[in-house]
Amino acid sequence: MASPSYLVIGHPLGHSMSPFIHRRLFSLQNRPADYGLRDIPPEELPSALPELLKTAQGLNITIPHKQAVIPYLDRLEGRAELYRSVNTIRIGPDGAVGFNTDADGFLHALQDGGVQLKGRVAILGCGGVARTFACEAALAGCSILNAVRPQSLASARELKTYVQQLVPGIPYEITTLDALAEQSSSGIDLLINATPVGMYPHADASPVDVRVLRHTSAVFDAVYNPAKTLLLAQAEACGVQTVAGMPMLVWQAVAAHRFWYGAEFPIGQIRTLIADAQAEMERSFR
Repeated sequence: MASPSYLVIGHPLGHSMSPFIHRRLFSLQNRPADYGLRDIPPEELPSALPELLKTAQGLNITIPHKQAVIPYLDRLEGRAELYRSVNTIRIGPDGAVGFNTDADGFLHALQDGGVQLKGRVAILGCGGVARTFACEAALAGCSILNAVRPQSLASARELKTYVQQLVPGIPYEITTLDALAEQSSSGIDLLINATPVGMYPHADASPVDVRVLRHTSAVFDAVYNPAKTLLLAQAEACGVQTVAGMPMLVWQAVAAHRFWYGAEFPIGQIRTLIADAQAEMERSFR
């Protein structure tokens, strides 16, 4: 009998850590399964996805398909329904069900890193992952300061509208990245980088001036390659508590396995996997 089939779909996929992480998780459960990658351009999704929904056991979804897959699913659950964004699909007797594990990964990464989601939260960027961070911060009762490039101010205003519809009355400011240093003087409890600034091969860049970090208590950087970005290195030099991006990537994969077949993992296994995934990334993508 063939092993269950799981894969990640997106375009372009490029270098992905998903096979390494998910194969390890299957191995930890002693569960025979294969996991692969499928690069699907947007114009090919209408023909490719229905066939995958007949043959695969589970899918991970990445850019640009997180919203485009929704019409092909039987229903959404949890955060996927709330955000109208899907990164995990379970395929079984109850049909094709869409989930979003980005929030699970984010919250577990913070928790395991000893950082609380509270107080004044500054979010850099206003793209898809920034939406997750902003919504979770609002649901946690935080006040939000969204810092973006000048050309992204219109998108930032759209995100603000979305979040305040979700959590009416939540304090929500918008500023530019250049102006953030002035507005950080009153203190930032958690700064979240939801931009690609600092990602390999442009690891010599940081999204904020170091002056911001002197008024910040904790930093989470969603960038996971390199393991320690310039932003995190600068934050640590200022005595700021930091959480890197790889834990979120691993924890959101853990949540996918829970949705797929009810898996649970000891925290020690996941911490080991995070360290191993970071080492594998350094070996593979340099």
